[in-house]
Amino acid sequence: MRVARWVPPATLALALIGLGASIYLTIAHFTSPDVLACSSSGTINCSLVTTSAQSAFLGMPVAVLGLVWFVVMTLLCLPAAWRSENRFVHLARLAGTIAGVGFALWLVYAELFIIGAICEWCTVAHLAAFGLFAIAVVTAPDLLAREE
Repeated sequence: MRVARWVPPATLALALIGLGASIYLTIAHFTSPDVLACSSSGTINCSLVTTSAQSAFLGMPVAVLGLVWFVVMTLLCLPAAWRSENRFVHLARLAGTIAGVGFALWLVYAELFIIGAICEWCTVAHLAAFGLFAIAVVTAPDLLAREE
């Protein structure tokens, strides 16, 4: 099971970017949204987004869910994980990115149509999730092909 040489470092970089944004958003959640280096008025309003009703899912802060998801994705995007012969690792990466991008789509919808504001830091995490999803989908056929 091989992928192009650029795939492991690209996905690891995306996972780490998302992880960094999620750490920052989690810190802001547990301290104050005022620590976010982002506008707090107009369409770009991190404070409004991160304190909205949509900033929690089943009682869990979305920032924490993102943090956990990006930790898992970082592990699944390590070069050793990409070299793994274990089909489960590649299935987990693909399933994880599908779940992550699905949740990100919901969050983008909530920002645009429910909250009416966009958080720049959330957007960084969403774009990282979309990038991971795109690469996972493109590489999945080769990685998941059954060895005869």
